[in-house]
Amino acid sequence: MNAADIAEMQKTYLIPTYAPQLALVKGSGTKVWDAEGNEYLDFLAGIAVLNVGHCHPNVVKAIQDQAATLMHVSNLYYNEKQPQLAKALAEKAGGGKCFFCNSGAEANEGLIKLARLWGSDKGKFKVITMKNSFHGRTLATLTATGQEKVQKGFAPLPEGFAYAEFNNLDSVKAAITEQTAAVLVEAVQGEGGIIPADPEFISGLRALCDEKDILLMFDEVQAGVGRTGKWFSFQHYDVQPDAFSLAKGLGNGFPIGALVAAPKLANIFQPGHHATTFGGTPLACAAALAVLETIEQEKLLENAAAMGELLLNKLQAIAEQYDWIEGARGCGLMVGLVLNDSALPLQKKLQEKGLLTLATAVRVLRMLPPLTVTTEEIEQAVAWIAEACAELDTQ
Repeated sequence: MNAADIAEMQKTYLIPTYAPQLALVKGSGTKVWDAEGNEYLDFLAGIAVLNVGHCHPNVVKAIQDQAATLMHVSNLYYNEKQPQLAKALAEKAGGGKCFFCNSGAEANEGLIKLARLWGSDKGKFKVITMKNSFHGRTLATLTATGQEKVQKGFAPLPEGFAYAEFNNLDSVKAAITEQTAAVLVEAVQGEGGIIPADPEFISGLRALCDEKDILLMFDEVQAGVGRTGKWFSFQHYDVQPDAFSLAKGLGNGFPIGALVAAPKLANIFQPGHHATTFGGTPLACAAALAVLETIEQEKLLENAAAMGELLLNKLQAIAEQYDWIEGARGCGLMVGLVLNDSALPLQKKLQEKGLLTLATAVRVLRMLPPLTVTTEEIEQAVAWIAEACAELDTQ
């Protein structure tokens, strides 16, 4: 089918929750191709999902082999891949236990339930999140999301959430009550505009939560699995969370999410408290194990840190040439170019040139290339961005 055929079929049969512009049909590494055969450099990576690139042979083989062996069993039975993956994640996180699910929203929903169950005997159930955050689209997680535009039209929203200012410890302190069970935070706000947390804010949160007997939980759905140059973004801040969530890059395109609980919370959930039909299947866990092994074997944490620094520096140099670009910010390969107006025209112009990016938080051009990205690919992307900015500057 050509792009027009695909678009017409989607319009006819799919609920219009998205407004796609391209019909992508093939991917390899950092590149994708549309139905007309046009090639693109993918600096979105499925929104931070394809951390080891499109169709990485290690992941493809792991999925193929496992699909031919055992795809699904109920969690009423053991499957060998699930504890192997849990062990690998726990070791990278500094201890604890895992619960596997299918998405970031489910993982964050699990965090909220875990906090409530932990606090139930103490009368604690409220969760403080940050304004401008993003935690998912279920009723609980869209309420946890500190953005009114995400919540609009879905009232009445669940009770038990309060909002504080990101990078403002006094604002968090003011939101705490005797009913507060947990603080849920992103170390780097992704949907909010690629905003890294201040070190003093994160260390202050840890100390505050310890003082008040409150859980500190991190949403690592977008920033985890090597995206920032560390396995998890909270590791840039030398703090240990009580629990955190993962998804997106964990399966490199195969749906899997995870809740990782520190030892103090590792046995709060007991049989009957939480469950999932599809979470942690042999197939999903095989894909995730291949992702973790590939990141280690190909030294992609180091590459993410180096390529992220290169991209950030080159974008900052472009920003200095225009008064309508405020600057660049980010952490590892989670990078944003901050404009003083809508980033959508720049996103569209770059797509025409062959570079896929995403406008977020209205005026931030978000870039999330695979961790496999090369210096040459960074140079090509930056050249297109420079051209696009020059063209927009003359309009």
